[in-house]
Amino acid sequence: MTIKTIATTPFDDQKPGTSGLRKRVSVFAQPNYVENFVQALFDSLEGFEGKTLVIGGDGRYFNDVAIQRAIKIASANGFGRVLVGRGGILSTPGASHVIRHHGAFGGIVLSASHNPGGPEGDFGIKYNVGNGGPAPERITDAVFARTKAITAYRIADVPDVDLGQVGIQQSGDMVVEIIDPVADYAALMETLFDFDAIRAMFASGFSMRFDAMHAVTGPYATEIIEKRLGAPTGTVINGTPLPDFGGGHPDPNLVYARDLYELMMGPDAPDFGAASDGDGDRNLIIGRGRFVTPSDSLAILAANAHLAPGYARGIAGIARSMPTSAAADRVAEKLGIEMHETPTGWKFFGNLLDAGRVTICGEESAGTGSDHVREKDGLWAVLLWLNILAVRKEGVDEIVRGHWAEYGRNYYTRHDYEEVDAEAANALVDDLRARLPGLVGQTLDGREVAYADDFAYTDPVDGSTSAKQGIRIGFSDGARIVLRLSGTGTVGATLRLYLERYEPADGDHELETQAALDDLVQLADRLVGIRRGTGRDAPSVIT
Repeated sequence: MTIKTIATTPFDDQKPGTSGLRKRVSVFAQPNYVENFVQALFDSLEGFEGKTLVIGGDGRYFNDVAIQRAIKIASANGFGRVLVGRGGILSTPGASHVIRHHGAFGGIVLSASHNPGGPEGDFGIKYNVGNGGPAPERITDAVFARTKAITAYRIADVPDVDLGQVGIQQSGDMVVEIIDPVADYAALMETLFDFDAIRAMFASGFSMRFDAMHAVTGPYATEIIEKRLGAPTGTVINGTPLPDFGGGHPDPNLVYARDLYELMMGPDAPDFGAASDGDGDRNLIIGRGRFVTPSDSLAILAANAHLAPGYARGIAGIARSMPTSAAADRVAEKLGIEMHETPTGWKFFGNLLDAGRVTICGEESAGTGSDHVREKDGLWAVLLWLNILAVRKEGVDEIVRGHWAEYGRNYYTRHDYEEVDAEAANALVDDLRARLPGLVGQTLDGREVAYADDFAYTDPVDGSTSAKQGIRIGFSDGARIVLRLSGTGTVGATLRLYLERYEPADGDHELETQAALDDLVQLADRLVGIRRGTGRDAPSVIT
């Protein structure tokens, strides 16, 4: 095998965000861009010689090109074996399980998650460590530092491998094994859920629509929901992964999954509707006439997890990202288990999961998961909902209403302002941050400010700290206003405004969400000044 050492110069924009490095395809297509980042990653790791690396992605445009380059660089740098999903396909939770199941050193996940695909769309590279979870900040910081100093990369001068054929191949001295991307994951799901009960529910006439959005979960959902659980053929729609996601936006929210929402709100709605995103780590849950917010879904899943065989022992604790509503906190309090509030980003859950401190985790951005992997898992959430429906023999709406009657309702919304001028967005956040100390104790529109801070987190397992994770303004009645800059976009900045208020168990749970939060919306507009600071009259997306 010939190994080439190729001279290169650094790029100044390769800092990984909360979910790896994400840019437009045109950026990744620049000569040496992928190679620089992958080599910088390997330069930042130790002890991988002869070990196994997992590589896969969501099938978006440029996925196959980047995989071939990553394989050759892995070969040149001394990995002993690479496991690759057939066709370059591995969902993000599927990749996490493959890493864990096969005892791999780590894995490279090629995805920009819910962002658009195609030649004009987005691409991304993320590294997952040996526990199957996203690399912690100490690794991503080291990678970024190396990208700024890199002068050469090593690559094997060998032919491309055949990604379409399951079996063993060689890339120089390194073994490349192409694996069925679904098999290991589907087998894991059978150990967690009561497939017999769900199968019986479908056999009794239960109806469902799962929209895979032409993204990676199509093959997974078809195998599990239709073939193993017996749902009728056609239950899974848009099930073939496409490089451009069929021209759609693979984000399972009420804007981009509007057709599913309208079906579920209409007279011919099936019993249950669900969707997942580009790389399979997010979910949308809708019952007949009832949209379930991600925050409520987390709380309901945690409260009912014991109904699934894999969680019959009970759950050790719950973790949620800071912007996620406090609905899950009330479940943890009643169960007498640990509750953790972390920064946004699934990597912050990893230590808690590894230490056995928590079992179920969730983020308001439609991500929910458990200790079965170290990523959020869209299809897992759908299957747990199906398990709960099968055991309780109630509809989604009935279960949601019953939960509110027991725990109260957290009215909650998120307003996204996408592709805002980055300089203007940062100035707006900096201005609010500077005013925080003076807000505590003030009464604003009849609400007393109990705290106002820039959220900082100290990991209770390893003591690591993360500062400036989002601005929180909390009121004595439990209401909150949260503002943060998202790290998942590729153009400009995305400002996210979160608004929440609590209605007790004996209160009014039937208000329309935006109406219930209108006074907080108006207060936030005056307090934060998004319209004034960005020139935007309205959010790009409301969820």
